[in-house]
Amino acid sequence: MNLSTKIINWEDPKINIKLKLSGLWIASMFLFLYVDLFGFFIPGFTEKVIAGEVGHTGIPITQGFLLAVIILMMIPSLMIFLSLTLQAKANRWTNIVVGILKIVAVVGGMIGESWIYYIFASVVELVLLSLIIWYAWTWPKLESGI
Repeated sequence: MNLSTKIINWEDPKINIKLKLSGLWIASMFLFLYVDLFGFFIPGFTEKVIAGEVGHTGIPITQGFLLAVIILMMIPSLMIFLSLTLQAKANRWTNIVVGILKIVAVVGGMIGESWIYYIFASVVELVLLSLIIWYAWTWPKLESGI
């Protein structure tokens, strides 16, 4: 009896750099949102928010604070679209600069944090943002026959 073995090679299509960056921004945004959402499960957090303070930080909830928060949340939302639509040079530098600024914001948010879920999610977000910067930095170059 002749048993033939068939080797299957799965296709691994190349994913466009713009799709990679957009996907990383989507993952980053969802992680950021879930971290904030889970904060409401911390004992005493909701009471402080109702009293006009940001959880355990003691920062007052003002129009300026909420404006800053919405701007911070708008960044990954807009980067999802911009990563798909900007021209290569602008796209590359926008992802590098915005990625670095978001890293600064995430690290700043970790200062004084003691909840392990928050620290863990922040570290994962830092990895995602580092990947954004790395992919943008190593953006594929077009070979020129000139």
